[in-house]
Amino acid sequence: MVQRMVRDFAVKEVLPGIQERDRAGGMAPFIIPRMAELGILGITIPVRYGGQGMDYISLGLVSEELEAVDTSLRVVISVHNGLSCLTLLQWGTEKQKEEYLVPLAKGEKIGCGAFTEPGAGSDFANIQATARKEGDSYILNGEKMWISLATAADYAVATFRTDPQAEPPYRGLSTFIVDLDSPGITRGDIHGKLGVRAGSTGWINFQDVRIPVGNLLGEEGEGFKTTMSAFDNGRYTVAAGATGLIRASLEASSKYVKERTVGGKPLSEMQLIQEKLALMALDYQAARLLYLQAGWLKNQGIRNTRETSAAKLFATEASFRAASEAVQVHGAYGYSDEYPVERYFRNARGAMIYEGSSEIQSLIQADYALKKRRDKKLRRELPAYDPETWV
Repeated sequence: MVQRMVRDFAVKEVLPGIQERDRAGGMAPFIIPRMAELGILGITIPVRYGGQGMDYISLGLVSEELEAVDTSLRVVISVHNGLSCLTLLQWGTEKQKEEYLVPLAKGEKIGCGAFTEPGAGSDFANIQATARKEGDSYILNGEKMWISLATAADYAVATFRTDPQAEPPYRGLSTFIVDLDSPGITRGDIHGKLGVRAGSTGWINFQDVRIPVGNLLGEEGEGFKTTMSAFDNGRYTVAAGATGLIRASLEASSKYVKERTVGGKPLSEMQLIQEKLALMALDYQAARLLYLQAGWLKNQGIRNTRETSAAKLFATEASFRAASEAVQVHGAYGYSDEYPVERYFRNARGAMIYEGSSEIQSLIQADYALKKRRDKKLRRELPAYDPETWV
């Protein structure tokens, strides 16, 4: 039912104008309020916190269906639900959940994750933005870059350096809930992006921004743990979304080759074309099983860093491969935005970079394979799905 509802919304309400919005480079104002109205923005949050009380598999299905139409839709879920809501559900105090999670889950407020900086992307431990404790407040200074929903969000889950002398450096990080209307915050949009043009991406600057001590998420010095767990949730939605993009590339290509003829024969009868479609279909099935496995582990309350990373690595690489082959199948038409595969190709490229690049995911997988990495129990784990208490 969730899958059908989201597919209907994406196909009937978003798809008709996506080409124009992609060309113009902006998100339609109706999209986020409509997603809130449908309950998508709080789909995996317990009802007592304003959400829909559904499981993590549902979140994956929503992500897949949204990106099958346009990546910018899935980005909203990744950022608002994955990086923001689920991080608050996992690490927030009851007071923080009542104040911030409830309006986010209801869609009354929009959240984002502010982690990346001009000089700290994959090198996350190199964060330079600072949070200095002063009485009953923290003073924030620094800049965050490449932040999805930067200008659309009301709150940010953001990580700053609270101990410049910490060794190793990642032990000096802490995460906060920040009201983006606070004095001292300026923000703006980034234009000229290769892909995800119909979405919101921007920068946030903090200059002597004062926030209450009570907005510390987790404990001081836990910023690396809180952020990595946020990435586990964000990467899960990216993997599921990329799976939807593989499916979209396959469906567009299948439709085109049945209609297009060469030498009096439809392209669908050409064996080299059939091979491309076969590989897309196999990649779709493999990517879907990988993200569903990660979602099942989340439902059980089992740490899934390895499985989520694997799903993200495989699905994003496969989606770019599928989109590239879809352009090739369409020939010259694939090079024009007259057909959606041109947009798929541009959108697919970004997912191999954000939420941890393919290189970072490969290193994670190697560490697990070489037994260099073992998951330690966190002080607060992401809660397992419980239909009785969540609903």
